[in-house]
Amino acid sequence: MPGRPNDHTPSRKTLISTGIDYEREGFQTGVLRIPYSHDRSAYGHIPAPVAVLKQGTGPTVLLTGGNHGDEYEGPLALMKLLQRMPAMRIEGRLIVIPALNFPAFLNGSRTSPIDRGNLNRMFPGERNGSVTAMIAHYVDTELFPRADVVLDLHAGGASFNHMPTLLAALPPDPARRAEYLKLVNAFAAPHTMIMDLLGEDRTYGAAAERHGTLFLCGEFGGFGSCNVEGLAIVEDGLRRVLHATGLTRGDNPPPPRHDTRFIAVDGTRHYLFAPRHGVFEPCFTLGQQVAAGELAGRLFDPYAPWEPPRELHFGDAGMVVCARSFAGVEPGDCIALLAAPATL
Repeated sequence: MPGRPNDHTPSRKTLISTGIDYEREGFQTGVLRIPYSHDRSAYGHIPAPVAVLKQGTGPTVLLTGGNHGDEYEGPLALMKLLQRMPAMRIEGRLIVIPALNFPAFLNGSRTSPIDRGNLNRMFPGERNGSVTAMIAHYVDTELFPRADVVLDLHAGGASFNHMPTLLAALPPDPARRAEYLKLVNAFAAPHTMIMDLLGEDRTYGAAAERHGTLFLCGEFGGFGSCNVEGLAIVEDGLRRVLHATGLTRGDNPPPPRHDTRFIAVDGTRHYLFAPRHGVFEPCFTLGQQVAAGELAGRLFDPYAPWEPPRELHFGDAGMVVCARSFAGVEPGDCIALLAAPATL
């Protein structure tokens, strides 16, 4: 893998410490010590596990899961990878953090129970900020500058169910785009989605891209459980991506089971939001193709159950790639997300 076009050096030293030496040859395990001074532990810290394998020269690949604490396919795939790392032979450096927002992961919640921080909406973070903001700052100043390729593994969490899908942001430069698509095709998820986050730029992915890093993300299940199919896609996809980067040239990863299909989210018309409080009855299933104006579901008012429900309709045609798991909704809740075939 060629190096990244720009090198970003940390501007403000992090408050998070570790016994890991990222430049040392060999396999290391340890923790990120995240400062946490509170009522019952004045000089305490939160120990978030991390592992590093460095052998010779080659690309640096950063793998993270548990950005949200109720998403399990990524953390489990990375924990299983950790079992193999001591025996792996690589050319470069592999950094693995199975549960990046460790307090949220231990709590099984999307956000941290300490500061309610949503790590994936807090980049570039703050050196002197909350626990979650400090984690974001550490990733942005200590890990992204070291990485050539980054994969952050997600799922729908407790509130969503998501079709197994790789999320992609194609680099504009033709050479970088070709390099990027090599990784996308190596991962070989059933679908690769060009995501539209409606201008949101506080995400892990947006921060990685600002560093010039080749970044891949993905959603591989939901309901706050472990999706068996999603876990298998992640495990096999990771092996192929690590091989495609040149990090594990001696490996013989399993062949792809899918030729990935490219789809795209196109603005607000592909989102279905709840207009008011209520109990939602869906009239669609995950993976279903729907038409513009088609009935999406009915919203019942629990305070006036004798009133006719409000019907909600899809604003555009597409495939339902993500569906809300909670029937109860509040105004502004996303109920469903569509995507349509994309032309690269």
